[in-house]
Amino acid sequence: MLKQRTLQSITKAVGVGLHSGQRVELTLRPAQPDTGIVFRRVDLAQPVDIHIAATAVTDTRLASTISQGDAKVLTVEHLMSACAGLGIDNLYIDITAEEVPILDGSASSFVFLLQSAGIALQNAPKRFIRVLKTVEVREGEGANTKWAKLEPHHGYKLSFEIDFHHPAVDSTGQRVVFDMDTDLYTRDIARARTFGFTRDVEMMRANGLALGGGLDNAIVMDDYKVLNSDGLRYDDEFVKHKILDAMGDLYLLGKPMLAAYSAFRSGHAMNNKLLRELLSHPEAYEVVTFDDERQAPRGLAQLAPAW
Repeated sequence: MLKQRTLQSITKAVGVGLHSGQRVELTLRPAQPDTGIVFRRVDLAQPVDIHIAATAVTDTRLASTISQGDAKVLTVEHLMSACAGLGIDNLYIDITAEEVPILDGSASSFVFLLQSAGIALQNAPKRFIRVLKTVEVREGEGANTKWAKLEPHHGYKLSFEIDFHHPAVDSTGQRVVFDMDTDLYTRDIARARTFGFTRDVEMMRANGLALGGGLDNAIVMDDYKVLNSDGLRYDDEFVKHKILDAMGDLYLLGKPMLAAYSAFRSGHAMNNKLLRELLSHPEAYEVVTFDDERQAPRGLAQLAPAW
């Protein structure tokens, strides 16, 4: 049986929110089988649990935000991406403010936290959402076109293409295909950082956003070049970060997928729209388990090695 996964022990991190600039503490705790991933706002007078779900996403401007009543957690996608990359099914995430800390702007710090705590197999079958029919969402026309789709695939593969019309971005790889069967999340995707442009940062800060952002947790560009003195971590870091984000956004479905995802100029809003489109067509997917883990796609059956 291909088993569910949680943590072996508790692990903690402290950082600041990218947009709020607030200090925040995270405590990642093991959870029982079939719990799913649950964010817990422990700073509130009455703690509130927010279970991840496509329908729990209430805001997709600049990041993915999940809510339960008046309680919310912003910028969940990088931590969710790390959980997807390592195959974590069940986890409690205690958080002391309304935004997940940005740490270094990638998922690598979260990967380190999760792997340091150890990954435990649980005596319950891992459940996947298997896509049976192609589902697609589109917006805009001509130069403004953007789209995202899910297609049937025995495994998990993502392809993404960007189009920013910016000299620093255009000089890097514009399209990446990442396949969980043949590639390694921790090596190939996890270290790709979020990015922004100085002209946008000034506008965002005027609106009370990006208050915690800087060169230590993002790739920052002026109109012509990357301003970070250490340059890029990957030759195609920009599009790899879009894959990282997509993996986090899609994991908000609540279960790992057996599917091929492809997108052009997609973002948090379109990724969530794609999940909701899938859920609106019950005939387009099914929930499956693997009694014999040898029948599962190789990349989804193996634990990611420590790094």
